[in-house]
Amino acid sequence: MQVIRGLHNLRDEHRGCVATIGNFDGVHRGHQAILEQCREQARRLGLPVVVVVFEPQPREFFAGEQAPPRLTRLRDKVRLLGEAGVERVLCLPFNDALRSLTAEAFIERVLIDGLGVRHLVVGDDFRFGCDRRGDFHLLTAVGEANGFGVEHTRTFTVDDERVSSSRVRTLLTSGNFEAAARLLGRPYRLGGRVVPDQKLGRTIGVPTANLPQPVRSLALQGVYAVITELPDGRRLPGVANIGWRPTVGSTRPVLEVHLFDFDGELYGERLAVFPCAKLRGEVKFDDFAALKHQIGLDQRRARGYFAQQPLQRPGLNNDDSLPLASAPLAREAVTLDSSAGMPADHDDG
Repeated sequence: MQVIRGLHNLRDEHRGCVATIGNFDGVHRGHQAILEQCREQARRLGLPVVVVVFEPQPREFFAGEQAPPRLTRLRDKVRLLGEAGVERVLCLPFNDALRSLTAEAFIERVLIDGLGVRHLVVGDDFRFGCDRRGDFHLLTAVGEANGFGVEHTRTFTVDDERVSSSRVRTLLTSGNFEAAARLLGRPYRLGGRVVPDQKLGRTIGVPTANLPQPVRSLALQGVYAVITELPDGRRLPGVANIGWRPTVGSTRPVLEVHLFDFDGELYGERLAVFPCAKLRGEVKFDDFAALKHQIGLDQRRARGYFAQQPLQRPGLNNDDSLPLASAPLAREAVTLDSSAGMPADHDDG
């Protein structure tokens, strides 16, 4: 897998390919079907598959904080594209210069002069260019004049509905990880590198691995029963808080994970975290005593969930063994009165 950042880094050896263009957020089964179309043509022509993506994504550029959260950060998207058989990713900075290009200029600079595209796969509703004149019909006409083929993507459905990133996002938000996995073709995962933090959890016997998260990649927020994959491939159950840790405060979103029955050092390691069931949302509580009490409740509920739905092959790297819930677990009553010994936010750092 080769990542090419910007048109200025394209070389002669990059010319000649089968290409597709899009956000590919989540690289779900609909995206995978598009990539299979590309691979079919690539095998026929003996050419590599190239995916053109944008950073930031166009909707993020125009809508800013109002844009929907990403399912995958760029690093993970590239990994998933590579696993799907993509040889190269051309990542274009979406800025004022790019957005000001007409449709014809985009085709000429990116597809013809830049990539030397031989075949292009795009949706028949694809639109591009500052004038919005770029569409499937224009691409087809230009392709006929310049010697490259154009075909539209095949609609991919699950349960009679088109698979889309927004549909996956809705399922994740609702706590239906089982259905989201069907659309993704794999369990949803988060991850990152473990960094030192406030170490408040150690003071109450609940150490956590803290993984900072990009703001735009926060498709989930709350407390979850999770399975965490360690660098050696082991998968261990635990509980995690995803969000801004309102009780102790945080300047950026954090994924913090407590691994059950684990004693080891994880600083600097990359972890993969699979949310399996939502326990509750993030809430700001009054004091650390309430926080400590709620952490105990969260742990008990997560352990109970995994005890009822044990891993088929405990500790092994096997996606089929993940016990994914179809809805949030039934909630206990929550109050902000810490003197009543009620739940607090699991954000111990």
